[in-house]
Amino acid sequence: MTVNEIAKTLEELAPLAHAEDFDNVGLLVGNPKMKVKGILVTLDTLENVVDEAIAKNYNLIVSFHPIIFKGLKKITGSNYVERVVLKAIANNIAIYSMHTALDNNKMGVNAKICEVLGIKNPKILIPKVKSIKKLTTYTPLADAEKIKTSLFDAGAGEIGKYSNCSYSLEGIGSFKAESGADPSVGKVGEVHFEKETQINVIYSFEKESAILKALFSSHPYEEVAYEIITLENTNQDLGMGMIGTLETELTEKAFLLMVKERMNASVVRHSELLGKKVNKVAVLGGSGAFAIEAASKSGADIYVTADLKYHDFYRAENQMVVADIGHFETEQFTKDLLVDYLTKKIPNFAVSLSESITNPIKYL
Repeated sequence: MTVNEIAKTLEELAPLAHAEDFDNVGLLVGNPKMKVKGILVTLDTLENVVDEAIAKNYNLIVSFHPIIFKGLKKITGSNYVERVVLKAIANNIAIYSMHTALDNNKMGVNAKICEVLGIKNPKILIPKVKSIKKLTTYTPLADAEKIKTSLFDAGAGEIGKYSNCSYSLEGIGSFKAESGADPSVGKVGEVHFEKETQINVIYSFEKESAILKALFSSHPYEEVAYEIITLENTNQDLGMGMIGTLETELTEKAFLLMVKERMNASVVRHSELLGKKVNKVAVLGGSGAFAIEAASKSGADIYVTADLKYHDFYRAENQMVVADIGHFETEQFTKDLLVDYLTKKIPNFAVSLSESITNPIKYL
């Protein structure tokens, strides 16, 4: 398989269009046409990870965090980012990053945290806005089912656990083919009236190119009438963080001790305990201060995240407990998720979990 083929497999799990605008995801280093000898999965691409790939004779590193985040004006090896890039290029190793494309996925980073902590029925905490679109088009009655099938095959009409969703209306369309046109129905120079079906389907924004291609290839008209609008509906399958419930209620202290053990956290920093039972839990891997209010409004008893500053611990207004267990600690199991996914998608291919330690934070 080539780097590009592996990338397409990864994008089936986490399309790059799902990443946040500020992020840098996808293939960061390397030739997309290069044949892959083996894949090393890591949280961070550091020099020791590149050395590990060299030792294992692997030439693709799949990393959660992007090693190149800001633009590089020069590559001289003056810092750890430049040294990684230089070493990867010198040894013909490609680097692919997923980051917030996987953060926003309902089967991604936060789903893995929920799995480890035993959080049941998790849902997206902050659904992504303006990510659902609606396509409306008009077609002769006889072609409606063929066009709908083509749109469904391209990914339109998927709502939660339902597929092939659409809404149709019948009416009369009119048009006049001018000189030079080649109409499939009607005659040039004459106003034509056609019994038509109006087809309405919704879709996730990253599928738009494939859906329009399907529309144009299946539609009989020379000029296809269609309109696209962006909906205000929130996308329940896409977004940051997750919230769910415990199978059995715990005291706040018992829950935090469980989190510390299962997440291999050296320290748990938390706000004042409120003396309530913990049933509803919100989680967000990585820097999650921005979601404190959302977690509180969602009725969480405890919010588990990382990288909180001093004043962030006040922001829950004593409505819930806020816990910071560390950035690496919240995201560490992402590596296992990716190895499991790649192993199932491309069996009999060399995929390894990196043994290199990349957590920059140490504790006494």
